[in-house]
Amino acid sequence: MEDAKQIALRALTGAFIDRDPGGVECYFAPDYIQHNPAIPNGRTAIPGIIKSLSKDFSYEPGMVVAEGNLVMVHGRYVGWGPKPMVAVDIFRVVNGKLLEHWDVMQEEVPASATASGNRMFSSVGRGS
Repeated sequence: MEDAKQIALRALTGAFIDRDPGGVECYFAPDYIQHNPAIPNGRTAIPGIIKSLSKDFSYEPGMVVAEGNLVMVHGRYVGWGPKPMVAVDIFRVVNGKLLEHWDVMQEEVPASATASGNRMFSSVGRGS
């Protein structure tokens, strides 16, 4: 059986990179609980979100951290809003499926405009 990290990454990759609504039944529980205020509960809304993504949309997963059945994925979304967004998606995985989701998103600030000069989205230890 896949571990929680693999399940979350496969779900995000399927939805936002492959844009395959067929993976929704495989990775999302029927009673999926959504904490993003713009998306309703249940997995039925997800195929519509996938289909509505513009051709210019892209997603890049970064760091993945898991403890027990909770997984956090740091990712970069381009085309979700007017500016690139950096997010942490948090999932609760139960019985091999995503059961619950929270996210924290903010507009990406270029490294040249940050006090540290570091990018908001990078690999661990890569800094800028």
